[in-house]
Amino acid sequence: MTATAARPSRFLLVLSLILLCISGSAAARQGPVIYAIINEQDAAALAELFEQQTGLAPTVLRGSTGEIIARVLAERDNPQADIVLGGPSTLHITLKEEGASEPHQLPAGTELPEGAYDPEGYWTGWHTTALGLGVNTERFQARNPEFPLPQTWEDLLAEHLRGEIVVTDPVASSTAYLFVQLQLQRLGWEDGWAYLSELADMVGQFPSSGSAPAQLVSAGEYTVGVSYVHALARNVAEGVPLAIIVPPGTAGEIGSISVVAGGPNSEAAHRFVDFILSAEAQQLFTERSLTAPLHPEVILPEGVLSAADIDLIDFDSGLAAEQRDEVLATWSELVD
Repeated sequence: MTATAARPSRFLLVLSLILLCISGSAAARQGPVIYAIINEQDAAALAELFEQQTGLAPTVLRGSTGEIIARVLAERDNPQADIVLGGPSTLHITLKEEGASEPHQLPAGTELPEGAYDPEGYWTGWHTTALGLGVNTERFQARNPEFPLPQTWEDLLAEHLRGEIVVTDPVASSTAYLFVQLQLQRLGWEDGWAYLSELADMVGQFPSSGSAPAQLVSAGEYTVGVSYVHALARNVAEGVPLAIIVPPGTAGEIGSISVVAGGPNSEAAHRFVDFILSAEAQQLFTERSLTAPLHPEVILPEGVLSAADIDLIDFDSGLAAEQRDEVLATWSELVD
């Protein structure tokens, strides 16, 4: 009886050990839970590469900037995510100020431009994009062979470009509102409005879609379009005769990453930040998004500018938000 009774005990003990090992192995494979603001397919590609390199399988949930920040703040007492991936640095600054993120120690030898990371480690930039000019070189040469391509924002006021410029309506587009605020912050309130008033008379069309300037210039319907440079780069990669010019003193955003404070997979989260700062991860993302990587070893696809080629002003996003209603009302009066 004693020997017979011992067999089930040994069996249960062995079974328990096996299940414990299986459970431990599954836990070891659990990657970070990522709240992604970047394109869903791009986030999935990065997650796949991370899993290949580490054996940790991330879970990716995609949302807009507003949705993600609201969710992280709502979950502060019981965090469900480990990483906030993408979105401008201003979002990540908010997470830091609200106590919703935790610092990350940058790997030794990491080189990042000033202003592209939090000195205390709460957020880190890994790619950037900016407003620039797309010039259809065939149309420009056909109409203005004696003039050089525009290089500055002031060059858009040249008389030979009258009616040849397309800028999105800032009432409908956040990209165009950024452009208007850029001029107001770059030049000051009065001089900024003087510039915008003069420019409004030069513009041939104010479409409502932020992607329209790149499309219309690429199609040869206009000569110059104001757009995010990565949107222009996509068309260059497809063989469109576009010159991409980033005037000195532009505005844009630094795509950043944060670790959620107290997330369920903290160690995996910090490994993911190191991964996203690597040349391999940024090479993959740059080839898909055509934004400018911050890692110096990334090989740039055709049409992509390096971060060093982008001269950003010290843009005050808080001021831009506060002035939004007033600025849009003034703009509407300007173009009526």
